[in-house]
Amino acid sequence: MVCAKNGELPSYGAGETKMTISAVSSLVLDKNTKAAGMWSSGGRAYDEVSRGVSEGIRHCVMRLDPKEGERILDIATGTGLTARYISRSGAKVTGVDIADGLLEAARQLAEEEGLSIDWQLGDAEKLPFDEASFDGAASTFGIMYATNQDAAISELARVVRPGGRIAVAAWLPDSTVVALRKVLAPFMPPPPPSPPPSFFNWGETEWLKGTLGAHFELGHERGELTHRAADAEEVWRVYEDGFGPVRATSQALDADKRAELKAAFIDWLRQFSTDLGIALTYQYLVTVGIRR
Repeated sequence: MVCAKNGELPSYGAGETKMTISAVSSLVLDKNTKAAGMWSSGGRAYDEVSRGVSEGIRHCVMRLDPKEGERILDIATGTGLTARYISRSGAKVTGVDIADGLLEAARQLAEEEGLSIDWQLGDAEKLPFDEASFDGAASTFGIMYATNQDAAISELARVVRPGGRIAVAAWLPDSTVVALRKVLAPFMPPPPPSPPPSFFNWGETEWLKGTLGAHFELGHERGELTHRAADAEEVWRVYEDGFGPVRATSQALDADKRAELKAAFIDWLRQFSTDLGIALTYQYLVTVGIRR
């Protein structure tokens, strides 16, 4: 957590009032503070992870079709790549995330590109915005990680005005992401006795119809993106440095087990080798909705 003097946190948007640590803490539900710390740990390095899946992010933003002057919310913004793409359309963008470390990086990256974006600490399950505050909302491989999916859907519907639209990109249940999780699983703690609902639900059109579809008229489009890298070592570095789940798993291991994890990860990546390097493909679903 990046702190300023006098026990205050820095503002994430130009001209905003600084908030005390206790005020900021209240914006993230207690049950999600551990996850917030995990994702925060990637800091600016998380932007390299986002760039690896940027084909899917651009696809989602294109289907959202933001217009100049519209108020658009990016939920689980991370280091803000989606928000930056949306901002270039002339829309007034707010990026919200539970991870203050990622938001600080998002602010820096936006400033470097000369983009004016409002960055807010907040929880997808209890968004800090009034009803019907936005003309549209996006979430790219983000809101799907909310542990209370019903709450996240209700909040998404609450903050988007009637007639407004959403665009969500999420991994398909048969995506390469499933295989990646299997590589990590032997090195992770066992799941809790009552694990949260699967984030792959957001890639299931029937599930979306029965949940998100209660508030939005939905349409779907599948896609496949490619994370290209010089070699497997580069992909490992990007994920271990910036991707919270891989970073946390690696850092919790002793040196020998960490070496085993790296070896398993790189061995798994060999199937994506080309004559030019690594072309790691992921399959996803873009869902677009119009608020009833």
